Order: sequence, then structure tokens, then C-alpha cells
Amino acid sequence: MIGSFSVGFLRIGWIDVIDVLLVTVLFYQLYKLLTGSVALKVFLGFMSIYLLYLVVKAAGMELLTSILGQFMSVGVLAGIILFQQEIRRFLLTIGKATAFDRVRVFPWRRDQTAERMSITPFVEAAKSLAGKNTGALIAFTMTSELKFYAESGDLIDAAVSKRLLMSIFNKTSPLHDGAVIIANNRIKAARCILPVSENPDVPASLGLRHRAAIGLSEVTDSIVLVVSEETGQISLVRAGEVFRNLSSSDLRAKLNEMLFDMAAKAPTSAASTATEVAA
Repeated sequence: MIGSFSVGFLRIGWIDVIDVLLVTVLFYQLYKLLTGSVALKVFLGFMSIYLLYLVVKAAGMELLTSILGQFMSVGVLAGIILFQQEIRRFLLTIGKATAFDRVRVFPWRRDQTAERMSITPFVEAAKSLAGKNTGALIAFTMTSELKFYAESGDLIDAAVSKRLLMSIFNKTSPLHDGAVIIANNRIKAARCILPVSENPDVPASLGLRHRAAIGLSEVTDSIVLVVSEETGQISLVRAGEVFRNLSSSDLRAKLNEMLFDMAAKAPTSAASTATEVAA
């Protein structure tokens, strides 16, 4: 074997070393994904049965080996059923890290008409809603257009205005329960359902709106504005991180930074990013 070396009676090559390192990284990421959830205990139980199967098989216990072998033969299918939520989160994480949607197939086709979105309606609406302890959840799309989540609500496709946002989140409005999605400088949809974060480290003081905002930011690169119905506090969420208790000036500065300053540093064109970021 080329580039191999001996450790005792074992002959190890560099491919074997790389193989072990990759498996180690895979198991570490799997452990991080399952830590703090019931799924970790299920996984450990599943691995215990598998180790027991190897032991009884090596010991020549035919009856027990046969019984455990039948269980292990459907192990992959059982794992998919038991860990469907974790598998979904894992695949979403990979998709987010890969970020193929940030790569433009035709880089010369750029939207020259993109305009910088005004954030004043959002700041004023958030201030007014917070003063009345009215909850709100607004998601700004970045590279992902959030079509799947937009289709879970009611499509609007309207120009952004403070009055419209106030009307949507009015407690008597049929659209107030859920999130508003902003895409291409317009209100794309309302009453949208967002994925709720299952992160055990999220403080118990944060309610369902904040968990939904965190959940969306964990699986997409969206920026989410949250107004708490209980405390009236204004928060911004990005990549699972929550910026809480923002004043109007803080909110304006943070939105400018997250939506526009960061967009200018992105690998995509400034014009196209400004439009998608407005989402």
C-alpha cells in the first residue's frame, strides 16, 4: 500500500487515516445535532442494541443473534422513522452551508433596477406595535426567497407601508397570527407558518414567536423582526442569534447593518443582493 505504515501488527495507509478522521467528524456533528434532545437517548439505545448484537454474534449465541439480526435488518428504516426531524435538520444545515442559491448561473444578468428598500415603515410599525403590546413577526428574505413558507400563508404582494403592517398585526385581523414575509421590497405573504427552533439552549423566557424566528434563521439566512406581545420588546434574529430589547434607533441601525451593509460584502452583485435582501 502506497504511503502506508505499521502500528504493531496493523498496516495503515493515509486513506485509512483520512477515513477515520471523516468518520470522527461525522459522529461529532451527529452528536452536536442530537445533544439536548430525546433523540440522543434513542440513538444511544439503538447503538447499545447494535453492540450487543455484535457481542452475541461473536460469542456464537445463534438464537439471540437471529432475533437481534431481524431487528438490525430494518435498522436503517427504523432510524429514518425515529430520527426524521433530526435528519431533516441535518439536511437543512448542509443545504444552508452549501448555499448553491448564492451562486448565479448567469452572472452577467443583473437587475439594474433594484432599489434600496426603505426600512422606515418597519421601524415605525414596530415602535407603534410595541407601544400597544401587539405581537409581530416579520421575516426579511436574503438569498432564499422563502417560497415554501410564503405558500403556507396568504399571498398578498403589496407595497410596504406602516398602515398595512399595523392592519395585518392588529389583534382583530385574521392575518395577525403568523409571520409576514418581505421579498423584493414588497409584502409577499402574511399569516405564514415558520419552523420552530428545537434548540434546548433557547431561554425559557422567549415565547413561540421568538422560537419561530430563531427556527427560520437556523435553516435560512433570513433576518427576522420580532415584537413581543407579552413585554412589548423589539428583537432582531439572525443565524440563531437574538438581539433583544432594541430601541427604535437601535432597530434602524441593526436593520441597515444586516440588510444592506452585509449585503454589500456578499459575493453576489450589490444590485441583486439589495433586492433579495429586502426579502
